[in-house]
Amino acid sequence: MSRNKSLTEQSNILSARFGSMAGEIEKALRPALVKSAEEYAATMRALVPVDEGDLKESIEVTAPGETTPAYAEGGGRRTAGPNQALVTVGNEDVRHGHLQEFGTVKQEAQPFMRPGARLAKPRAQRRISRAIGQAIKKAAEGKS
Repeated sequence: MSRNKSLTEQSNILSARFGSMAGEIEKALRPALVKSAEEYAATMRALVPVDEGDLKESIEVTAPGETTPAYAEGGGRRTAGPNQALVTVGNEDVRHGHLQEFGTVKQEAQPFMRPGARLAKPRAQRRISRAIGQAIKKAAEGKS
């Protein structure tokens, strides 16, 4: 006769199962994050005002675990977390993205980052949610 497991034992089993799922979910999530970030960047590139093209060319995607290019005052860099993809605008030579986005006293704003993000966000959210759901389903079925 099989013995019923206590609530604590059941909780420990479930916790161990969830712990093993996390790595599988992260692995399945990475392509969705990178593709979504690429779409954000492409939308921003389509909306950015082009004079010389240097600002448009400075829009870059940083995949999970990678480091952004140095572009901020003091050579600021940031490493993307395991479940992050970053889109940056600017580099060591191009530091006027924020001026274009928000304007100055002498120049009217020509936003491209925020509108680009708003346009790309719904599709990215659906893609990421779908990737997470599929990864959880696979992990629950034991098909990792």
